[in-house]
Amino acid sequence: MNSKIINGSLLVMLLFMAITTRASEVQILVNQVAYNLRGPKTAIVKSNVPLDNNLRFQIITAADNAAVFSGKIEKAQQMADWGTEVSYNRIDFSGFTKTGAYKIQLAVNGKIYQSYNFTIDEAAISKIAIPAITDFFFHQRASSPQEQEADKSILLFGSDKTVDLSGGWCDASGDVSKYFSHLAYTNFMLPQQIPMVTWSMANTVEAIPALLDQIGAGENLKKEGLYGADYIMRSLSPEGYFYMTVFSYFDKNPKARRVVGLLADSKTTSDYQCAYREGGGMAVASLARVSQWKTHGDFSSQQYLDAAERAFAHLQQFSTKYADDGKDNIIDDYCALMAAAELWKATGKEIYRNEARRRAGNLHKRLSPAGYFIANDSKRPFWHAADAGLPIIALARYLDMETDGKFRNTALSTIKTAIDYNLKITNETINPFGYARQSFLYKDKVQNGFFIPHENESGWWWQGENARLGSLAAAAIVGGRLVYPGKGPYGVKSELAEFAGNLVSWILGCNPYNMCMMYGYGQNNVPYMAAMYGHGTGKGGISNGITGKDGRGDGSGLDFKVEDNGNEWRWSEQWIPHTGWFLQAVTAMATN
Repeated sequence: MNSKIINGSLLVMLLFMAITTRASEVQILVNQVAYNLRGPKTAIVKSNVPLDNNLRFQIITAADNAAVFSGKIEKAQQMADWGTEVSYNRIDFSGFTKTGAYKIQLAVNGKIYQSYNFTIDEAAISKIAIPAITDFFFHQRASSPQEQEADKSILLFGSDKTVDLSGGWCDASGDVSKYFSHLAYTNFMLPQQIPMVTWSMANTVEAIPALLDQIGAGENLKKEGLYGADYIMRSLSPEGYFYMTVFSYFDKNPKARRVVGLLADSKTTSDYQCAYREGGGMAVASLARVSQWKTHGDFSSQQYLDAAERAFAHLQQFSTKYADDGKDNIIDDYCALMAAAELWKATGKEIYRNEARRRAGNLHKRLSPAGYFIANDSKRPFWHAADAGLPIIALARYLDMETDGKFRNTALSTIKTAIDYNLKITNETINPFGYARQSFLYKDKVQNGFFIPHENESGWWWQGENARLGSLAAAAIVGGRLVYPGKGPYGVKSELAEFAGNLVSWILGCNPYNMCMMYGYGQNNVPYMAAMYGHGTGKGGISNGITGKDGRGDGSGLDFKVEDNGNEWRWSEQWIPHTGWFLQAVTAMATN
């Protein structure tokens, strides 16, 4: 036979084999935990070659593979920034509303592919997540004998004075320190930590009592919220400020712990007094809210309220003196708004009403023409790796009290503009997962992207942003009910329900790494991380998550590592704001 024919035939055969091999690299990415019966339900087919959108998928029962629903996959999409060798097809099965355990099946080139199992049920995500989250925070309590003994008499940095700061929650699966906030020196990146978690618990206890009773989680969650409030009480100094941080120095000796202000590279100072943005505002808000319960922890309801009022008065006078740059920014505005709103609700006093109105007005003034908030008095966009949705949540809480039409309209306009921006920027580019995008300042230029810039004011801090996703999901629903009410899922217009659903599903496994970030749930979790005093990764806690590509200062690209020479914490470590915000998101989903 002619050698050219043989070579040609061999080439065709090799090409066919290559195409066949490439076509077989398919994954079906789903929310590995649960879909809400009446909520949006989407999945993603990930392939190394674009798939024909005429392909049909099936929903099959997990028990016996019986087909119960079918449809077509959507058009293939590629995201150059995340790698052109990968293609994504969305699957929408929102029309399937039957409870049970299922998986998705797809045939490609004669080969059958199946997703992980998932559950569909009424308020399924909340029913599973809320007890898990409650148990996680109990696990995170700084309650080992070593911590309890050390923290009852802990030294203030640079002083021989000691204070009782026992209680509270360890910050992360690898960090047993306790924070009201950190990154204070950055001025614009501060996350809300223990006080925000406490407020989230109080919010859930009040928002969905019937569901909590149904799943047997109400009493334990209330106890956990009171536990947080008691720690906040102990953290209130005689002078009227809150102590910001109990830092372990990552030292196995519990006596090494100090009350500190924290800079980069674990450098510590005596600047431990909380400004509004440094945890003080949310601490006031939490105490004021919990003070209205008919029960109490180690302190009485009246003591919670008295402490909140005393701390608020102190912050009104000294907050800017405690702030690193000596002036308010957007984080002070939304944290002070939350504090004032809760005190107004608890007391009815005009002083709190007036301050809430002022802070809500400040947020309105911070809106840029593009729709995003300005963080400072110049041009820096407000972007946040944890609390991006908190301005909307604070405004919504304020509107629970505000009846004056003028002030209501201003606040509603602020919420609407912020929500419109979130939807617009998320949808302005190819985005099959519906991942929430953001505007940020990088090299003195405003840019839009999926992930926060790795080169930022902190000099080192960038990590997965699952807290940000939870906060935006909660904000889309809570704020959306006020400005875009709808008769569909979650009481909002369909675009917002889908937006929130995408973010929650991303956390629970429908992401490019097929990784469920809620440890102990789903089929694919991050590795376990150990910590001191018997702490470490806890079941039900949320890990940091996916980031932009390591080494890219602008946060572009895509990355997730379970091993990185000690730096894998950026992706796999659990952090309490992630879990606290996820609690708010699933609570919002359960209130419709």
